[in-house]
Amino acid sequence: MNREPLLRIDELQTHFFTPEGLVKAVDGVNLSVPAAKTVCVVGESGCGKSITARSVLRLVERPGEIVGGSIHWRSNGAAPVDLTSLDPDGPEIRRIRGGEIGMVFQEPMASLSPMYTIGAHLSEALRLHRDMSKEEAREASIALLRRVGIPQPERRLDSYPFQLSGGMCQRVMIAVAISCEPALLIADEPTTALDVTTQARILDLLKDLQEQNDMAMMFITHDLGVVAEIADEVVVMYLGRVAERGTAEQIFEDPKHPYTQALLRSIPTVRGSGERGRLNAIRGMVPHPLQRPAGCPFRTRCDHAIAGVCDTSSPPAVSFDAQQVAYCHLYSDDVFSGDVQSGAAGHPLIPLEPTAPGPSARTTPVATIPDRASAPGPQSSLPLLSVRGLTKHYPIGGGMFRAPTGTVQAVDAVDLDILPGETMGLVGESGCGKTTLGRCIARLLDTTAGEVRYRRPDGREVDLIPLRGRGLREYRQQIRVIFQDPFSSLNPRMTLQQIVGEPLRVNGLASGRELEDRVASMLSRVGLRPEYMRRYPHAFSGGERQRINIARALITEPRLVIADEPVSALDVSVRAQILNLLADLQSEFGLTYLFISHDLSVVEHISDRVTVMYLGKVVESAPTAELYQQPSHPYTEALMRAVPVADVSRRRKRHEVHMSDDLPDPASPPPGCRFHTRCRHAQLDRCSSEVPELRSVGDGQHASCHFAGELALTGVDNSASPSVSR
Repeated sequence: MNREPLLRIDELQTHFFTPEGLVKAVDGVNLSVPAAKTVCVVGESGCGKSITARSVLRLVERPGEIVGGSIHWRSNGAAPVDLTSLDPDGPEIRRIRGGEIGMVFQEPMASLSPMYTIGAHLSEALRLHRDMSKEEAREASIALLRRVGIPQPERRLDSYPFQLSGGMCQRVMIAVAISCEPALLIADEPTTALDVTTQARILDLLKDLQEQNDMAMMFITHDLGVVAEIADEVVVMYLGRVAERGTAEQIFEDPKHPYTQALLRSIPTVRGSGERGRLNAIRGMVPHPLQRPAGCPFRTRCDHAIAGVCDTSSPPAVSFDAQQVAYCHLYSDDVFSGDVQSGAAGHPLIPLEPTAPGPSARTTPVATIPDRASAPGPQSSLPLLSVRGLTKHYPIGGGMFRAPTGTVQAVDAVDLDILPGETMGLVGESGCGKTTLGRCIARLLDTTAGEVRYRRPDGREVDLIPLRGRGLREYRQQIRVIFQDPFSSLNPRMTLQQIVGEPLRVNGLASGRELEDRVASMLSRVGLRPEYMRRYPHAFSGGERQRINIARALITEPRLVIADEPVSALDVSVRAQILNLLADLQSEFGLTYLFISHDLSVVEHISDRVTVMYLGKVVESAPTAELYQQPSHPYTEALMRAVPVADVSRRRKRHEVHMSDDLPDPASPPPGCRFHTRCRHAQLDRCSSEVPELRSVGDGQHASCHFAGELALTGVDNSASPSVSR
């Protein structure tokens, strides 16, 4: 049996020659991808994962250049060819690129041209690599769309990318990538921007295609839950180098490198217990490649760094068996000798804190998770904010002299109460109306109908909907928003002082020296140096920009903060820092949060209560522990079953999410229960005609399902809960 890997990368070096200096984006990477296996490459942003993938396909653009190493590609039993020796624009690499190696890029909406139909994207690849006629390519394109699970493929073929959802566009990208039946598929963060149900479907689809085509996958991601779902082998990268590699079981159950352990510790794990505590965030940030530390690149953030060793020489490769290798001085024979614990390969082993559940995990705790009662919680039984019948409809079509042809029911008659001092989580798939609801509450959007009643500090209630201009200004100081994208939400032409201080200046709350002092104080509170006030946003990382967003939201000392996907664009380690910061600020300022997210593990970690939305409607609301342990609505159950867990022993069974991912059109929602078209418990005679009311089904738990309380629904699986506190 041929054991040669399909792809072998040896000492790859890809450098960028910039005016500021030499950037070593990839600096001596070694990894291999066996045939028909999935190798996941993980690490924080800036670690070189995507540049490694692009180097394989010779897609590195100037000023980038492969300056060293080799990339050996073997396919169809032929002799291996070194891809670094090929002309990046020549016919040989063009034949391999797309024909033998396919690639799925991170952002499907940006990767698909809005000028061409879906059929044109597919036909181009088929006619280029498989020499098909126009008619043959069309028929093959329809078959490909059907294969990747796109409904009505004949009609979708003539659609443009902007007419499809993000999940559908990602399926189109996968169809293009597999159109020539490649031996290797490189997937660069293919599920990062997707909600949990769509993500689960995409992962199932990729595994199905892998089995059908005997295809290998190189899967790049920073989501360790996804890695635990699909990986056969894992490569952990840090600052352009490999920190550790091994099988999925080895990496999750017995990680060796301090960086791997730190990544695993920083994950908010879905437990279903309702506990809430601090996450073990990795201190500091990934250094800029221009300021690469000497010696071990991770030493500046490592709690086990050895002075005089880790800062002077690069760590050696230490093998623990034929598959697990870690690059760390802690296991080097040259550093330690004498009577110490011995590793599997005879190397000295410094015991590090275990991080992952599993049979080999020790029982020493690495973090104390306090009881939820000790966390910030409700301070009053009277709501700080009451939403009643809130509706936001958008007209479709029409114009100056024409009536609208339809209506998008983005939010439809929503009722919601938020108590003082609590965190209310708001979850649901993309397009369910979460963000629209949050913006209506903040009065960033005008509503179609309904009330938003805000309770002032003196106890009086005020309906915010009819307020305008000066009458609304006071309440915009007390209800603030943290926006999702830390990059586009900051004006690149304003300094930090201008960005954070603008709410004070606009509302006449401070000026001059007082404004500067308040901005400096708030920057310190969110973990930024006050001396950075004169800098512009481009000088900061994604996590630091989100801290700027938080400082801007809190500068007016609000009572309610609407956090709209505040950590979805961040790495797992930075996400832990921001979640800890939000909890600290809530305790310090007595804040109330409406936390909007599609990441159910984050929502469980931070929320006291959770509200679930579907197609503009609230379908369930309950205290966090009750919702995660025993959901009352089938949609909530489907969301729970789709959550990837960073534990290989709890891998979700294939196709376990019994729900179509084709979300109905909000301009024409289904009659009766809006979820009945995707519900495995639906009884069409009732569910398709009768609208369910949101009713009480337990202590503080409400659900809009005709059969709530009668169905045997399951929440988070605790049968394999971690034995080690995370």
